Order: sequence, then C-alpha cells, then structure tokens
Amino acid sequence: MKAYIFPGQGSQFPGMGKDLYESSVSVKKMFDMADEILGFSIRYEMFEGTAESLKATRITQPAIFLHSVAKASVIDNFSPDMVAGHSLGEFSALVANKTLKFQDALQLVYKRAIAMQKACEMNPSTMAAVLGLEDSVVEQICASIDNEVVVCANYNCPGQLVISGSIKGIDMACEKLKEAGARRALVLPVGGAFHSPLMEPARKELEDAISTTEFFQPICPVYQNVTTTAITDPEEIKKNLILQLTAPVKWTQSVQNMIADGAVEFTEVGPGNVLQGLVKKINGSVATAGS
Repeated sequence: MKAYIFPGQGSQFPGMGKDLYESSVSVKKMFDMADEILGFSIRYEMFEGTAESLKATRITQPAIFLHSVAKASVIDNFSPDMVAGHSLGEFSALVANKTLKFQDALQLVYKRAIAMQKACEMNPSTMAAVLGLEDSVVEQICASIDNEVVVCANYNCPGQLVISGSIKGIDMACEKLKEAGARRALVLPVGGAFHSPLMEPARKELEDAISTTEFFQPICPVYQNVTTTAITDPEEIKKNLILQLTAPVKWTQSVQNMIADGAVEFTEVGPGNVLQGLVKKINGSVATAGS
C-alpha cells in the first residue's frame, strides 16, 4: 500500500515551487488562485523571498501548503491508499484525500497562521529539540517543571522529540534534560510554543473557521496527528483538526500505525525530505521523495 506524507513548518526554502509553476499550466492556475484568496502574492514570497522572510508564520504556512498540494497535483497516477501530514502538513493531506477543497484548505491554513502568530505575541514562548532520550524520560522531566507550561509537542522519531512551553520553563527543562543524559537539548528559533496549551487562543479562533467549513468523505484514510489512527469520518477529522493546535504531533506513532496497516511505500510530497528521514529512523521502511 502507498502512503503519501506531507511536511510542516520548517521545510520552506527560497525559490520553492518555481519549477512546478513554470512547468505546469494547472499549477500556474493554482498559484493565481492562491494569490487571490490570500490577498497578496504568495508566489512572489515563495520565488523571490529570502530565507528570513519565509520564516514569518503568515508566509511559511500557506507557502508550504501550496507547494505540497501543487506537487501532489502533478504526480502521475496519484492514488493514495493512506495519507498523513506533520502538523501543518495535515491540511495538505486532507486536500490529497479529497476531504477538503483546495480553496477552503488554503483559507483555513492562512487563518491558522494568523491565529498562531497572535497567540505567540500574547504569550512569549518557545520550543526545544531533545535528542537521545526515551520518550518517557522527556515526558517525566516536562511534568516536573513546576508553575511553568512545558509539554512534549512533537514525537518525531525514537530519540527525537520537541518540547514546547514558556521561555523560562523550556530553559529549566533543557537543563534537566542535559543532566538526564540528553545528547542535545537545544532551544529552537521559532516564534512560540506550538502544540501546547499556550496555543489555546489560536485553537478557539480556528475552531470557528473549521466548524463552518464543509468536509467531504475522503477517498482514503488520514492518520491524524492527534489520534495516530486511520480516520475516514469527516466529522471526526474536523474534531481532530481543531484539537491539533494544542495537542502533540504523534508522528512516530502515526507512521508505526500506517506500517501496521499495510503501508510498504512512503512518498513525501512537499518541500524538502525531512519526513523521509524520520520514516527511515522510525522503522527502516522504504521512503521516497515525491516526483
């Protein structure tokens, strides 16, 4: 069975999508539609923007989404048996399996980006990558930080987690993690504590938008970040998408469940190949870059 996987924030790069735009009439139309929906030229930001300008959340999220969906649209005989996306990538996955229309998903992605940016400004916060410790050890240390928000946010692969929370809490946790034997506990250059309770204002804002968007019966299951299991019910998909902003991204568990359910080939669709590397680390399965 073929699984298509879609990356999230952090996979952007200057010039992203230009080759697709120049080689496909349908992709050109998709980019033109995106410019109209967003009210600014995302095409310009993607093709001409710098690495620094592409880091702005309001630019990063629609850019990665657009690149991923455009790339999927030009894959020959695109017929997924299952899909999954890492955080933001879940929206691309839901377009790929026909749960969401492209236009609706792009609007949700942009609203999500703006809501997350506002939440970051309300509560200064951050994230840190943790390498070389068991999940349970990281979880225990996060729980031991008193009077601060610190949680596991991304279960990327065995031995590689990202924690999220207040700036003071993350600093305290990093010290404890190093003392516990972490190979690295490094604060990341991000705007806020994504996938933590500090994103609650953004979750509430996005809930209104998601609740009024039409979700369709998918052509194949999506393995969502929140549940890690195969979901095909549109209402359940909607509920999990709302929860995603404040819940951890359980990527390791999602990939393990996809393998258990018969996935033998993983194709990453979008900028970069980060997920391809994670899949290999999770279980050594075959992972290929999307064409």
